[in-house]
Amino acid sequence: MAINKIHVRKKDTVVVVSGKDKGKTGEVLAAYPKKSTVLVKDVNVVTKHQKPSKTNVQGGIIKREAPVNSSKVMLYCTKCNSATRISNKVLDDGTKVRICKKCGETF
Repeated sequence: MAINKIHVRKKDTVVVVSGKDKGKTGEVLAAYPKKSTVLVKDVNVVTKHQKPSKTNVQGGIIKREAPVNSSKVMLYCTKCNSATRISNKVLDDGTKVRICKKCGETF
């Protein structure tokens, strides 16, 4: 099985474009290319019943983020304040950078 390519990376700011959390922005905490999912802060929060253990002595109901499909998020450009598609550009020194399609800002 080939590893899929995801258009966002860890520590990117993204906006959710579809689903129950549509319109929310957050930082990508983790990316899972094999499953094509990303973990976004304060997005897709689920409740989890946890048994008491040594690390969590009391146990109980906790809230945590669940992964979201990477097709439901778009990169957020801080310059034009909107979700945007990205393009890649190779600079003169040979480095590859991601560029906003709307305003040309580099990420």
